[in-house]
Amino acid sequence: MDDEYDVIVLGTGLKECILSGLLSVDRLKVLHMDRNDYYGGDSTSLHLNQLWKRFKGEETPPVHIGAGRDYNVDMVPKFMMANGALVRVLIHTGVTKYLSFKAVDGSYVFNKGKIHKVPSTDMEALKSPLMGLFEKRRAGKFFLYVQDYKENDPSTHKGYDLTKMTTKELISKYGLDNNTIDFIGHAVALHTDDNYLSEPAIDTVKRMKLYAESVARFQGGSPYIYPLYGLGELPQGFARLSAVYGGTYMLNKPECKVEFDGEGKVCGVTSEGETAKCKKVVCDPSYVPDKVRKVGKVFRAIAIMSHAIPNTAESHSVQIIIPQKQLGRKSDMYVFCCSYSHNVASKGKFIAFVSAQAESENPEMELKPGVDLLGEVDELFIDTYDRYEPSNDPSSDNCFISTSYDATTHFESTVMDVLSLYTKITGKMVDLSVDLSAASSAEDDF
Repeated sequence: MDDEYDVIVLGTGLKECILSGLLSVDRLKVLHMDRNDYYGGDSTSLHLNQLWKRFKGEETPPVHIGAGRDYNVDMVPKFMMANGALVRVLIHTGVTKYLSFKAVDGSYVFNKGKIHKVPSTDMEALKSPLMGLFEKRRAGKFFLYVQDYKENDPSTHKGYDLTKMTTKELISKYGLDNNTIDFIGHAVALHTDDNYLSEPAIDTVKRMKLYAESVARFQGGSPYIYPLYGLGELPQGFARLSAVYGGTYMLNKPECKVEFDGEGKVCGVTSEGETAKCKKVVCDPSYVPDKVRKVGKVFRAIAIMSHAIPNTAESHSVQIIIPQKQLGRKSDMYVFCCSYSHNVASKGKFIAFVSAQAESENPEMELKPGVDLLGEVDELFIDTYDRYEPSNDPSSDNCFISTSYDATTHFESTVMDVLSLYTKITGKMVDLSVDLSAASSAEDDF
């Protein structure tokens, strides 16, 4: 291990593995280490026996749940937007060849006590039971404006400068009621709170366009796709990519200690008495506890079930967003379901997750509104973890730290963190202007 590297990456979570892959493709000399003996870090997928060991100690899973090897249970469950940043990174790097994906069946929103399909176009808005007749027409006009909007074509702007106009001001031009604003902002534009209303409208319009384009991409019931065998495949795909470009991997390396020189800059990493020299370190928060601050906590329920979530048209894979206002919360709650159709559970079994940013000290009580939507469950586990963000200045110490995974059940915020770190490390932007037709989905392999 006594060698010199451009970058040492600590932890094999998805963020670290994407960065390792991107930096290796850039022909940097990369060493990637993990204290664990498995890939994935916090974002790993567990087999049934591993899941039981983690949450129930020495107990063994009951026979009726099915064979342990059939399960891949994500610890950080998230879907990918079909036209989103993660898919673009997968195509840009060629990692698509290591993975197979399947479209997600449904995208729903919880509104006034009921689950509704999320409309994403003017035509869907006209059919949606979320709105009354006149509101449907107003929403249809707004969706049409968003669909036709082209940033570089002022004739599509209707005289509005969306870089200066707030989202609230734009929406008020169409007279939409609070109920409609709620599902557009949280279930289509995927904002996690209501701050977006006072921010420039251009961001919300771009998010809505991404949602609609992603739905249209595979003509499915949702804008999302998800890998067969679960998200644990993703870090391994990027690890393979890094290895192809000469990256070195070492798992099961205990006590990886980041070393700093007299000026406080990273100079290497020590494990088991050996030090590998480097110019920069990329890591998750657990490797440098003195350079991060706690910013919150995530509560998550994990349920194994023998049926689809009720009121989702028997969908084998689905996301339900519960906007904050519907529960009187400060942030949204997310319900995510996948099943044996994605090869993550035994035949006939479904895995559902309910995730939220913690706002109390009682996860069971706080997650109850989401868990109540699941119907009868065979097994239920409660997971909690603290969220951290970097508190250091990477330009002065060359230590680039990722932010802990949030409660959202889609990857957009995760990838934004990765792309921001990549730019800080290299001074370059990742080119995401890829040919999206290089990826197919639904029943095809990627």
